[in-house]
Amino acid sequence: MILLQLFIEFFKVGLFSIGGGLATLPFLYHLSDTMQWFTHADIVNMIAIAESTPGAIGINMSTYAGFTTAGFFGAVIASIGLAAPSVIIILVIANLLKKFKENKHVQSAFLGLRPASLAMIAAAGISVVKVSLVNIPAFEQTGQVLDLFVLPAILLGVVLYILSKKTKWNPIVLIALSAAAGIIFQFAGA
Repeated sequence: MILLQLFIEFFKVGLFSIGGGLATLPFLYHLSDTMQWFTHADIVNMIAIAESTPGAIGINMSTYAGFTTAGFFGAVIASIGLAAPSVIIILVIANLLKKFKENKHVQSAFLGLRPASLAMIAAAGISVVKVSLVNIPAFEQTGQVLDLFVLPAILLGVVLYILSKKTKWNPIVLIALSAAAGIIFQFAGA
C-alpha cells in the first residue's frame, strides 16, 4: 500500500512541479506535513544529497524520499512516479507543441508559468534557510539574537560563495569542502 501511495503522491508532484527540480520543494514540504514520511530537516538533507550527486535534482530527491520512506522499492517507485507525468505529457503533446508553439495563447501561458515557478522556488529557498541557517528554538530559549543564527553554517556559506566567485574551482571541490567542514566542525548540532 505504501508503494502505491508513494507512486500517486510523486506522480502528483511530477505533474504539477513546473520549473524543474527545485520547484518540487513546496510539494515535498507538503508531503512532509501531511504524510509524515520525512521531516523538513530530511528535505534539507535531500537537497544537499541531490545537489551533490549526478542527475536531475527532482529525481534525486524523489529517490531519496522514496528510500527514506520504503527502502529500495520505495526509491524506485517514487522516482518512476515523479518522472511518469513528464514522459506521458511529452509523448502526448510533442507534435502539438510544435504546431502551436507560435500561438500567442501558448506563449502567454508559458510566460504566466514563469512567475509561479519562481515563487515556488523562492518559497522553498526560504524554507531551506529557516532549517539550515536559523535556529528559532535556541533563540526562543535564550532571547539572544546571535542564537537565532547558525553562525558556522552562515560563515561556511559566505566562504563558499566567495570561493565560487574568486576561483575557477569545480563545484565538486566546493561540495567536498562543504562536506569536510560539516564533519570537522560537527555541523550535526547546528
